[in-house]
Amino acid sequence: EAMLRLAQPVPPGRTATSVEAALQAAEAIGYPVVVRPAFTLGGTGGGIAADARALAEVARGGLQSSPIQQVLVERCVLGWKEIEYEVMRDTSGTAITVCNMENIDPMGVHTGDSIVVAPSQTLSDTDYQRLRTAALRIIEGLGIAGGCNIQFALDPQGGDYYVIEVNPRVSRSSALASKATGYPIARAAAKIAVGLRLDEIPNRVTGATTSAFEPALDYVVVKIPRWPFDKFPQMDRRLGTQMKATGEVMAIGRTFPEALLKALRSLDGPSVGLALAEAASWTGGELDRLLAEPSDLRLFAVAEALRRGMDVAHVAGRTYIAPYFIGRVAEIVACERGLARGEVELRDAKRLGLPDAVIAAITGEREEAVRARRQAEGLRPVFKVVDTCAGEFPAQTPYFYSTYETEDEVPDSARPRVLVLGSGPIRIGQGIEFDYSTVHAVKALREAGREAVIVNNNPETVSTDFDISDRLYFEPLTLEDVLHVVERERPTGVLVQFGGQTAINLAGPLEEAGVAILGTPVASLDISEDREKFYALLGTLDIHCPEGGAVASVEEARALLRRLGLPVLIRPSYVLGGRGMEVAETADDAVTAAATALGAAPGYPVLIDRYVAGMELEIDAVTDGTAVLIPGIMEHVERAGVHSGDSIAVFPAQTVPEAVEERAIEIAALLARALHVRGFLNVQYVYDGTRLYVLEANLRSSRTVPFVSKAVGVPLVQIATRVMLGDALADLGFAGLHRLASPPRVAVKAPVFSMEKLGRAEAAVGPEMKSTGEVMGIDTDPEVAMFKAITAAGIVAHERSVLASIADRDKAQAPEVFGLFARAGFRLLATPETASLLRSAGLEVTDVSPQDPFAAAVGLVVNTPTRGGDSSRDGFQLRRRALERRIPCLTSLDTARAVARVLTIVPALVSVEPLAGRPLE
Repeated sequence: EAMLRLAQPVPPGRTATSVEAALQAAEAIGYPVVVRPAFTLGGTGGGIAADARALAEVARGGLQSSPIQQVLVERCVLGWKEIEYEVMRDTSGTAITVCNMENIDPMGVHTGDSIVVAPSQTLSDTDYQRLRTAALRIIEGLGIAGGCNIQFALDPQGGDYYVIEVNPRVSRSSALASKATGYPIARAAAKIAVGLRLDEIPNRVTGATTSAFEPALDYVVVKIPRWPFDKFPQMDRRLGTQMKATGEVMAIGRTFPEALLKALRSLDGPSVGLALAEAASWTGGELDRLLAEPSDLRLFAVAEALRRGMDVAHVAGRTYIAPYFIGRVAEIVACERGLARGEVELRDAKRLGLPDAVIAAITGEREEAVRARRQAEGLRPVFKVVDTCAGEFPAQTPYFYSTYETEDEVPDSARPRVLVLGSGPIRIGQGIEFDYSTVHAVKALREAGREAVIVNNNPETVSTDFDISDRLYFEPLTLEDVLHVVERERPTGVLVQFGGQTAINLAGPLEEAGVAILGTPVASLDISEDREKFYALLGTLDIHCPEGGAVASVEEARALLRRLGLPVLIRPSYVLGGRGMEVAETADDAVTAAATALGAAPGYPVLIDRYVAGMELEIDAVTDGTAVLIPGIMEHVERAGVHSGDSIAVFPAQTVPEAVEERAIEIAALLARALHVRGFLNVQYVYDGTRLYVLEANLRSSRTVPFVSKAVGVPLVQIATRVMLGDALADLGFAGLHRLASPPRVAVKAPVFSMEKLGRAEAAVGPEMKSTGEVMGIDTDPEVAMFKAITAAGIVAHERSVLASIADRDKAQAPEVFGLFARAGFRLLATPETASLLRSAGLEVTDVSPQDPFAAAVGLVVNTPTRGGDSSRDGFQLRRRALERRIPCLTSLDTARAVARVLTIVPALVSVEPLAGRPLE
């Protein structure tokens, strides 16, 4: 209605508050239609429907997702261009466009899942100005003060457009636009909110203009999403209106091909270029499907189609991607072909953006040989500044990107500097926790009188704000790109401990290239990452670890299994987030898991351990190799076998015997000294009631460092950074084996999952991490802290009933857990075998059919899997159906026990009262 008042076209559509109303709307509009739930983010609950049957399913999910039970059913404009404008306006009516962005993927793919380029590349000046004028009229007409993101659909044939949506807030795209232009959108919006006009807010980049000055870009920016399909290979990889990406990368270049190739290698994925190993085996039918259906593989399919001789027009017709972008990919493919034939000069390949690793793969050289040849020819990148004004004014900002041109714009500095490697895109297993550590390390460096230089490529993070460090390089975190920055900056050393596995994996190659790695020696990092070497070290220190061994082949795995027995835990080397880890209870499962793990880390051994069931403990320590600072001990709610990132953790530990805590601290000190650790040390243990075993040690900042730092109120990252620079802990007030006094409060960390977005993915927790974030509850009462954490994590029952379906191995403990739920006033529902078990224990329980478990109202599901990952089993279907209904699903009995215990102890906090016909969380 608002758009029509402003004479702005919108797709024909109707709101609906029931499935029947949605079907009636579609009959009037015509199929296909798109469903957009009200008041949700990331396209949650939405989708495209081509017929009434599909619409009924999508609408039902959309209504469940919307907090006001309303969806918009509107005409679907599949294949149109998607264009976004970031607009700013102050209360006096002054408005500017910060930038516009063009989605390379056409309409039908959520913008968070789309490859995006800024500024737009294929709009005519007429279309550009028409949409810009519309954006300014919209922000004025809605009276928005601050930032606004406006999305348009543009017909590539006739030039008609629709306003798709308006986000009157800082959005995901706003963060990208801020980093793409250097214009700090959130900062300007905050200034406007407290009454300043745009012409009163200085532009801190130029120092000569105000925020009323529209940015000008003399470069191209490309954003590529980072999806979790590597963690969930069985899930549906197709992309639609419901966002699936967990993060994104951004790259800057002088041309679109250069920026695209830089963004591809920033993903830390299976390819540093446009070639995937499996692409050559795609059949013609598979390739055609990958072109027609949006997925994470489509860009690689486009390149493969061009390699096989398809023309640009044909590929553009199958994908609805603008011919311009297909043509630029064809340019890259032609360069690859020319390199293979010796017809393309190295200089031309580098200017197009091809990295040394891709050139080496094409020419058959070693990467070091390509680097040497490039240096002999004088081919080194220069660094250009992001200045918001295309060089019109001198820039004050220290924000740079590399390109192969002649003029370098980085100012020289005589002060000693340290290079800090960021962690790249957010993905499962490597999230915002590492950016916390990166930013706090920079703060410590600057306080210590060093210049801090950051290399990172994630537009969503604080570390890539231009005013956090002394100089920011928006570059891929690959050896080649980092070495370019090292050559330009000449730092006294590089900090790799704060960038997660991405940075740690660069430590060895950087040292081999002559770069100083600050803190823990690289040889020690290698020992901790190589499971075989690490377990050998534990043996020399008389530290217990689960019996096991390293294997390099499936045959070796079979032989080791015969010696160890079952169950076993399979562990690859040099991976983060438990990638490829699995608990196997049968020999066949163990062999399959070993083969998968060998593929996850080629060239590295895989460890097979006897699985020890018990309480898992964790310590984050800071050490200078002699003195050791222990903030405290974390206790996991879930027993070993659930990844630490997916476990509820309590700090300080509440139920660990004192002698066990003392031994855990003693072991941490032994490892710190044996490995000559300078900086962070994370140790994970399992206690089986008799013996304490060490599972692993991470010689870097772990994902729990922010949690522990906030729980104890001590800046652990700053202390660790000072130690890496050479300070002794004793000089900082922490001599010897120093354990901090326990705080007068308890902190609980609970994981947050996004499994409802990932269709066909296994929801059960296990050794491989699946959570996408976490929350923290804190209180002087441990149970209240637990309640705060699980409630914040979304474990909220809208009905006072719990549905149970328990695997045989867990049935002995089930009556105790569900007895707690019954005491909390929950009605017990269960599948037949579980119901019989609970009834025999004296509990009142109602049977439900495995085929129709949600016939009765269910507030919570507790289902421990018999065999995870098998989509044909009833348990898998039960978990997926619970997620589709937005019903919390707990897959560990330990988690269920913790939730039930809280519900019995804190009953006043969990009462459910109706509000406007909907439950109040």
